[in-house]
Amino acid sequence: MTWCKCLLAGGGGYDEFCAAVRAYDPAALCGLVWTANFVAYRCRTCGISPCMSLCAECFHQGDHTGHDFNMFRSQAGGACDCGDSNVMRESGFCKRHQIKSSSNIPCVPKDLLMMSEFVLPRFIFCLIQYLREGYNEPVADVPLEKDLNKVLQLLEPQISFLEELTKMGGAMRSVLTQVLINQQNYKDLTSGFVGATGTLEQIDSSDEEDQDGSQGLGKRKRVKLSSGTKDQSIMDVLKHKSFLEELLFWTIKYEFPQKMVTFLLNMLPDQEYKVAFTKTFVQHYAFIMKTLKKSHESDTMSNRIVHISVQLFSNEELARQVTEECQLLDIMVTVLLYMMESCLIKSELQDEENSLHVVVNCGEALLKNNTYWPLVSDFINILSHQSVAKRFLEDHGLLVTWMNFVSFFQGMNLNKRELNEHVEFESQTYYAAFAAELEACAQPMWGLLSHCKVRETQEYTRNVVRYCLEALQDWFDAINFVDEPAPNQVTFHLPLHRYYAMFLSKAVKCQELDLDSVLPDQEMLMKLMIHPLQIQASLAEIHSNMWVRNGLQIKGQAMTYVQSHFCNSMIDPDIYLLQVCASRLDPDYFISSVFERFKVVDLLTMASQHQNTVLDAEHERSMLEGALTFLVILLSLRLHLGMSDDEILRAEMVAQLCMNDRTHSSLLDLIPENPNPKSGIIPGSYSFESVLSAVADFKAPVFEPGGSMQQGMYTPKAEVWDQEFDPVMVILRTVYRRDVQSAMDRYTAFLKQSGKFPGNPWPPYKKRTALHPSYKGLIRLLHCKTLHIVLFTLLYKILMEHQNLSEHVLCMVLYLIELGLESSPEEESDEEAPVGGPERCHDSWFPGSNLVSNMRHFISYVRVRVPETAPEVKRDSPASTSSDSLGSLQNSGTAQVFSLVAERRKKFQEIINRNSSEANQMVRPKTSSKWSASGSAPQLTTAILEIKESILSLLIKLHHKLSGKQNSYYPPWLDNVEILIQPEIPKYNHGDGITAVERILLKAALHSKMNKRIIEEICRKVTPPVPPKKTPAAEKKTLDKEERRQKARERQQKLLAEFASRQKSFMETAMDVDSPETDIPMEITTAEPQVSEAIYDCVICGQSGPSSEDRPTGLVVLLQASSVLGQCRDSIEPKKLPVTEEEQIYPWDTCAAVHDVRLSLLQRYFKDSSCLLAVSIGWEGGVYVQTCGHTLHIDCHKSYMESLRNDQVLQGFSVDKGEFTCPLCRQFANSVLPCYPGSNMENILWQRPGNKSMQDLIKEVGELQGRPGAFTSETNLSKEMESVMKDIKNTTQKKYRDYSKTPGSPDNDFLFMYSVARTNLELELTHRGGNLCSGGASTGGKRSCLNQLFHVLALHMRLYSIDTEYNPWRKLTQLIEDLNSQLGNEEHLEVPILYHDVTSLLLIQILMMPQPLHKDHFTCIVKVLFTLLYTQALTALSVNCSEEDRAAWKQLGALKKNTCDAEKSYEALLSFVINELSKGKLFHEEGTQECATVNPTAWSPESMEKYLQDFCLHFLRITSLLQHHLFGEDLPSCQEEEECSVLAGCLGLLPAPYPTEHPFVSASCLSWPLPAFDIIAQWCSEINSFTERHAEQGKALLIQESRWKLPHLLQLPENYNTIFQYYHRKTCSVCTKVPKDPAVCLVCGTFVCLKGLCCKQQSYCECVLHSQNCGAGTGIFLLINASVIIIIRGHRFCLWGSVYLDAHGEEDRDLRRGKPLYICQERYKVLEQQWISHTFDHINKRWGPHYNGL
Repeated sequence: MTWCKCLLAGGGGYDEFCAAVRAYDPAALCGLVWTANFVAYRCRTCGISPCMSLCAECFHQGDHTGHDFNMFRSQAGGACDCGDSNVMRESGFCKRHQIKSSSNIPCVPKDLLMMSEFVLPRFIFCLIQYLREGYNEPVADVPLEKDLNKVLQLLEPQISFLEELTKMGGAMRSVLTQVLINQQNYKDLTSGFVGATGTLEQIDSSDEEDQDGSQGLGKRKRVKLSSGTKDQSIMDVLKHKSFLEELLFWTIKYEFPQKMVTFLLNMLPDQEYKVAFTKTFVQHYAFIMKTLKKSHESDTMSNRIVHISVQLFSNEELARQVTEECQLLDIMVTVLLYMMESCLIKSELQDEENSLHVVVNCGEALLKNNTYWPLVSDFINILSHQSVAKRFLEDHGLLVTWMNFVSFFQGMNLNKRELNEHVEFESQTYYAAFAAELEACAQPMWGLLSHCKVRETQEYTRNVVRYCLEALQDWFDAINFVDEPAPNQVTFHLPLHRYYAMFLSKAVKCQELDLDSVLPDQEMLMKLMIHPLQIQASLAEIHSNMWVRNGLQIKGQAMTYVQSHFCNSMIDPDIYLLQVCASRLDPDYFISSVFERFKVVDLLTMASQHQNTVLDAEHERSMLEGALTFLVILLSLRLHLGMSDDEILRAEMVAQLCMNDRTHSSLLDLIPENPNPKSGIIPGSYSFESVLSAVADFKAPVFEPGGSMQQGMYTPKAEVWDQEFDPVMVILRTVYRRDVQSAMDRYTAFLKQSGKFPGNPWPPYKKRTALHPSYKGLIRLLHCKTLHIVLFTLLYKILMEHQNLSEHVLCMVLYLIELGLESSPEEESDEEAPVGGPERCHDSWFPGSNLVSNMRHFISYVRVRVPETAPEVKRDSPASTSSDSLGSLQNSGTAQVFSLVAERRKKFQEIINRNSSEANQMVRPKTSSKWSASGSAPQLTTAILEIKESILSLLIKLHHKLSGKQNSYYPPWLDNVEILIQPEIPKYNHGDGITAVERILLKAALHSKMNKRIIEEICRKVTPPVPPKKTPAAEKKTLDKEERRQKARERQQKLLAEFASRQKSFMETAMDVDSPETDIPMEITTAEPQVSEAIYDCVICGQSGPSSEDRPTGLVVLLQASSVLGQCRDSIEPKKLPVTEEEQIYPWDTCAAVHDVRLSLLQRYFKDSSCLLAVSIGWEGGVYVQTCGHTLHIDCHKSYMESLRNDQVLQGFSVDKGEFTCPLCRQFANSVLPCYPGSNMENILWQRPGNKSMQDLIKEVGELQGRPGAFTSETNLSKEMESVMKDIKNTTQKKYRDYSKTPGSPDNDFLFMYSVARTNLELELTHRGGNLCSGGASTGGKRSCLNQLFHVLALHMRLYSIDTEYNPWRKLTQLIEDLNSQLGNEEHLEVPILYHDVTSLLLIQILMMPQPLHKDHFTCIVKVLFTLLYTQALTALSVNCSEEDRAAWKQLGALKKNTCDAEKSYEALLSFVINELSKGKLFHEEGTQECATVNPTAWSPESMEKYLQDFCLHFLRITSLLQHHLFGEDLPSCQEEEECSVLAGCLGLLPAPYPTEHPFVSASCLSWPLPAFDIIAQWCSEINSFTERHAEQGKALLIQESRWKLPHLLQLPENYNTIFQYYHRKTCSVCTKVPKDPAVCLVCGTFVCLKGLCCKQQSYCECVLHSQNCGAGTGIFLLINASVIIIIRGHRFCLWGSVYLDAHGEEDRDLRRGKPLYICQERYKVLEQQWISHTFDHINKRWGPHYNGL
């Protein structure tokens, strides 16, 4: 390889050569090639081809603001189209590719590339040799991959080298192109190697035989292609004429190795190469198909094929050229046909034995694995070019072949209804079938349709329709179809029908074709309608559970058929085709066919009983509903019958929004895309937005801190509910039946809310768009006698309360009547004209066919066939016996027996034999006899019923029945004539059945004066309701029902009230448990002290009682380690998440880091045990204790844990680790904190202000601390105290507990215990926002457990007695003489008291006292410690200021020192401190460098006072909180300015109420236990003796930073893309790879590999590890590739959600949509709040174990 490189460079250096060649690069194209999983962009605004894509660099360099773009992860790989004006608009080019630079690039010097032209042919030839030798024909049983991969690995460097050459730019590419396509070169080099070429031919021919062999498989029918010669040329042996051809050949043979693909694609920017390569690719197309079929890894191979073909065929110019020169279309169609021919089986539809039709077998791998996908996708791609599609539509031969191909899918995946037992194996082939029809048939169809938009394209439509009909005719012949479909079988796949339907629709809508000119004869129409109708009936059967034995998959098919991605290619064309058939066929025939297909003919009889030969009784009702619903949809749907595209979009959108509120993306997904779905472009997505804003309101996401994360939703506007809610559209578009109910519920709610209708409304009737004139015939269905008889019969049956009729049936009947009234064909005048001709069929029922006049037609008698058992028979016997009465009946016009089926058969015969009238005569008796024969199984007799009703009278009686009152209907126009003039009355728009009846009667009256008169007459007669016996009973029944309901309601109310009161009392007791003190202290002065013990309720056994030594009660608590405090910084601005290499976050300014440094500094110079008393730990990994406030007996808790352990169904927690959920409120917990037995009385006694002097108190405190405590005895209580202490220790990791130099020393425990108290106090302060201005009780209401926690800690602390020698109390309150004795041994120095952390001292002092504590003692301790704190403030101040300032203060204070209140004047004290410290070396070595830290502004008395107050404030806050918890006193609320003085007063530091007129001076709080100057001198001398040796450190330790700001998460950038672009290609600092799942910690900004095995340490993956190091077990990570946040808490994790939302307020998990995302500050605040308040465990519900694998 090196030698080759050297040769190319002509002996010079290869790198210089590369640079030289690059200088001549004239590339105006980017052409960057990427492989799968690369992140690229697609901009629909700039793209000409839908497949256009850009690399990230070009995208960001171009200007796409406001465009419709998205980011996507490449599935198959691709290439950047920047600079290619065939594929995208030039406005979108990036800055680099905008300039057509070819003009100013100098010509390439010949000698530069001379060697390359000589060497490269030989190099490529050498590569081909290797490939030839490496390939062996696969042996039958040995898999091929292994050998091929070996060869490829060997050739890796060679191919990479070629790839490098392509990247050198245009000059080198053109050399390569010449080498690859020069045929002479190829001849010269290969002729010497005859053997090799020989083998090549051989391989090919063997391949060909193999292909033919597979064709002859017995019963497979080989389809003749349009012409033998063409066929031969396409499937011919390949003869290679250039390197390019052979290279491609081997690329295919080796199943498209990635490197080769990339090399071939990298060459594409060279125009000459592009053309040559495309032609070569097309030549090899058949060969590609064969290889693909044999391949074991067809998925990978498909992706690679498409990777190439998309680059070639997206370019219209190129596609056109290849179509013309290489017959691209012929090749594609033929190859597809060949491919499918290999998996055909005999169709079993209709006539199993004699069927000649073949269909694809959906079970075969070819279909199941979508292997055909690359070829189909190429075909769709080239059909999107107009010039190519026109060629296709003009070429008759091609159309015939294509229809042939489509017919392979016609009738595939046939379902046969199982009638006996359930199927054993549910086949899932239907996925493959639906996908195949959508991809291989429907999408090419949409592609072609998109080019048939104007009048000039009429010819194309005629061609398609013609060949489609021929194919359909062939299909009917092949399956031997006459007129009856075979029972109990259905196929959902009729692509030929759908092609035909969609081209018809287009022809009428866009091309102004006359519909009749493209329709076949009546007989063909009858055949056409059968199968789509069969599907509609089967849908109803499936929903009626008649196919239940076929398993769930049949329901799956019914759902997929109407699902949003399929409906516009499946159910919509089917319904449209049925509408076309209905508008052209005889309406009576069509209607009776429908009822026959739905198997409900027998139900449509006036008799109260009937026998249905084809349907079980339980299915009758839902099938009848199905039939009527279908008719309503058929008659009222206008999708293809005249609606414009925008109207369709609006209707679809309204239907989806009515079912449920939707997010923007789900709406986009749910609305069927009208044109070719591959495009990814919704029809005019601009109109999508405008329609959306017209029909819906945006509901921005709301954030309740505890609530679930909501997305931005769209909800229908009120006027949409009012006027546009269309139940028909909703029914058509629902996949699940429950969605229809949901839409109705929402509609009901709207009506209630807006006050339009209080009750349960019926679906509203919606006005329809006008029909397109071509389809006017559809209206005849509404005006045919058959339908009127059905409507009449059903109304009658509903009124008589026959079984099996539901409200839904009535609703649909009324809907149909209303549809008929809305679209009545002719005017009043023609109404009475007698109708002649063959329409005489149902004359005995109705005179004419117009609904308006038939409504008033009065029917007196009806003859019915009934079973002999029916009640009607007995009743009519006298009439039927006497012949004369019967005769008279006949004359009075009895209606005939109504037989739908007979009529339908007759009609069918009429249509078939229209020419010969005598045939008509003969057929008639035959059909009727056939009818009686079929019905003769049950013994039927004819009975005559007296009816005496018309449709109008039935409606009025129905009104009475529905309203439950007689004579409830009163014609409204009698009071108000206006009503007839202005028909649109809003009061009738919404309502229930009563409203619907009134609306219909009003419309009937409007349409004809006679109807109006008849309605008035009927109302005048005031008929008693029809069934005389039943109605009273029915009314009584309804009354009873009402009463019963009322009573039930009252009972329920009572129960609920009782329950609520119980709950309330329970909550009150439950919440008052933990701090019983709070309620009493106030009354102590007035009432007699009553001794009362604290009472606790156990939430398990429900008993109340005090906590005792032997049966202690405990609080349910959750212990968790927390590092939140350690994250505080001293700047208010939160840190930003780094998004460039320059921004990095360094953790040394965090609170945890500062405290660590301080402790290690102390440990360097002082005695270990003393150091551990001088600070607090727990800033990182401190234990936080929180409770839900419920208590339980500890023994109850143990048995509860046992039961959890035995319960196998565990929710996301681990019982073995002691985790459980509170039995009452289900809050997560993991321990129980024992309540210390004690009466409230004690607390009260201690509260009395004492009158002992300060000195006495100091002494008492010292003595009390000296007494060592011990556990009184081994009681249950003490055991529990010990075990909970163990729990607390085990909550955090060892490294966060052990800070001592000697591991395991008791000092460690001591430090840890008082630090737990500190952590909890500090965290509570943080939760309150860092100050106590708001006052009041603790934030958790009464849910704090600090009191109990203190008892537990104090008991344990007292086990460790501190030597009186070393007790800091002594240093604070006594003057010690022998200081010098300590200086001797440097190791054993005590920490000087001024270096001590005062808050820690406070906790040590208090926890060392016996509990419960005297208030006096508490105040005393605080007073003493305040003096120390104040002194520390003074020393810090003195160190912080400059030499001059110090001198000035020294002067000023010296004067005041002798005044009476010198001990309370900060000037005097400060001057004394400076004076004392000057004795040491503290101030000496201040050189010039110190001036930098000096405060530039001079100190004024105000600023000094402020400094001192701020220094002390934190201590005052913590102390006040502590006092609040120990003694239950409320915290006062105050302004921020006065916080310091208020807290000082509350703690008793201020002697008397402070005079308000003076500004507060912090020094006035001091009460010195000893003469101030003496004790300060003692403290300072300790410092001086240390600074003698270590002045630097001595100074550093004095300055304590106590002003920490609240902790924050990192600040995130506004736009998610900023994060994504920086992190998704970033390499991990540990393993230096680019992680597959990168994540970043939101607390500290560390970049980690999620689930990466590369960074695993001791079986912990990196995220888990980081969560332990950074958050002591709590980690918050942003997953870069998914934009979501995951929380790790200990051994569990949960997906929290995303804080980045798109413009429509919704998340984009996994960045699937790739729309721009913006930070949602509210969500981020919620996240931060949960982190600070440690409530992740309570608020997020879906936790799972992570097994350390994240």
